[in-house]
Amino acid sequence: MKSAKFEEEFVKSLIRQKEGDKLDFKQKITSKEKIAKTLAGMANSEGGFILIGVSDDKKVIGIDPDEERYMIESANEEFCVPRISLSTDEVKLFDDKTAAQTDLNERSILVVEVKKSQGPTVYCKDKNGLLKSYIRVNDQTLAIRAEADPEDTVDQTDH
Repeated sequence: MKSAKFEEEFVKSLIRQKEGDKLDFKQKITSKEKIAKTLAGMANSEGGFILIGVSDDKKVIGIDPDEERYMIESANEEFCVPRISLSTDEVKLFDDKTAAQTDLNERSILVVEVKKSQGPTVYCKDKNGLLKSYIRVNDQTLAIRAEADPEDTVDQTDH
């Protein structure tokens, strides 16, 4: 997958795909703790992309890219141990239904590329300061219990 510069066509091709272990759509970030789980899950799996400003039904909603970038970066700093290697890029998309490309029909989304962790497992701090690890399975982020029964190794947390 392309990672240096997120061009409009590349982003549109991501939007056409189904959410899965390497792709997640978010309208906006409402909780640093929740997005940190998604970041850790992707880093502990194969890495992937989070498109912020895109609804689950693939509609480009648009966001304030500076606010969303702040939420991603502070979630990584405050909740992820060790910090995740990621990059963010604002991409402006135009409403395809309108012929004229004006500021009125331009919407910004934030593309977050989460790199696969090359080192130790990435953990997230919970409300009590306890560390939990997560993985991505299909379009879900699942908690992994450290020392659990083999039949009871994952907890479904969020989507």
